[in-house]
Amino acid sequence: MSGHSKWATTKHKKAVIDAKRAKAFAKYIKNIEVAARIGGADLSGNPTLADAVHKAKKNSVPSDNIDRAIKRGAGLTGETVEYMTIMYEGYGPNGVALLIECLTDNKNRAAAEVRTAMSRNGGNMADPGSVAYNFERKGVVTVPAAETTEDDVLLAVLDAGAEEVVATPNGEAYEVITEAGSLVAVRTALVDAGIDYDSADSEFVPNLKVEIDAETARKMFRLIDALEDSDDVQNVYSNFDLSAEVQAELENDE
Repeated sequence: MSGHSKWATTKHKKAVIDAKRAKAFAKYIKNIEVAARIGGADLSGNPTLADAVHKAKKNSVPSDNIDRAIKRGAGLTGETVEYMTIMYEGYGPNGVALLIECLTDNKNRAAAEVRTAMSRNGGNMADPGSVAYNFERKGVVTVPAAETTEDDVLLAVLDAGAEEVVATPNGEAYEVITEAGSLVAVRTALVDAGIDYDSADSEFVPNLKVEIDAETARKMFRLIDALEDSDDVQNVYSNFDLSAEVQAELENDE
């Protein structure tokens, strides 16, 4: 009986992972479609599209899906792709600030799903501008740490407009922070230096971070998971920070 129970649990976990993977694929495809619609299907002349395709490939999105998304977005298949970007602002547990970026073809559905996820998971919606002032649009290039060092990354991007290089909390990657306009130059500098990167995105980075305890972090992760479960939610940005002690405590949860 315990074996059956264990397999049932494993099967459930696999189903959850597969569902999240499918949702992630759909979001990568949506980014590609929008980039192709705005800048055309030529990757060499459309850096936003090139970065969207690179990120999708890094996350194992099949090439056929990517090619179809490019053609669909650029209008080469006769289909029309119309998405609007909507930003929602809110607060999570203990007043943690949240910016929720939606890419949707149905504003009412997106609003309803965001509000439901927030209300059911300890979040509160906020008035426009009440949270956004604490975030700034930046370029963020993520570099896997396994094959390079922080010094090598810093040396490669220093003259390309990078502002800082920081290690991610889990130590598995470095994030190169740039002005949004320097994103392509920094990404190109890394490639020229022979350093691989996972993603190059324009993101909202908090000007001031707030350190939270493990219990608040668990609640925040549940809230973010609920928000990201919506097909309309493309990105969730927050200003919370985790100390090494809190990270260690969270790692023991599994």
